[in-house]
Amino acid sequence: MNKFKIVFSKERDFVRLKKVVSYLDKVPGFKRLKLFKGNVKENHALYNSHCILNAKEAFINSTKTETFRFVHRNEAIHRDLYLEAHDFKSFKVVL
Repeated sequence: MNKFKIVFSKERDFVRLKKVVSYLDKVPGFKRLKLFKGNVKENHALYNSHCILNAKEAFINSTKTETFRFVHRNEAIHRDLYLEAHDFKSFKVVL
C-alpha cells in the first residue's frame, strides 16, 4: 500500500497520472490495483493505492522491472502533485 498526500488543487492531475502510468497489468504476478480517496484537509487530499500480486516474490521481482522504474521516474517529474513523499507499507494476508 502507498499513502499519498496530494496538493488540494492537483487531485485531478494525480488521478489522471495514475491511470496513464499504471502498466502493472504487464508485470508477472499482478492481480489488481485500487486507488482510494480518503480525507480532504485544507491543503491536501489523502489517497491510498492498493496493489495485489500473486506472491511476495512477484512484488520483489516487479521492483526490478522497466515498468517499475518508468512509473517511479514519472512520479519524480510530477513532484508538484505531492505534499510529501509517498509512504509505502507492505502487508501479507493472514485471514
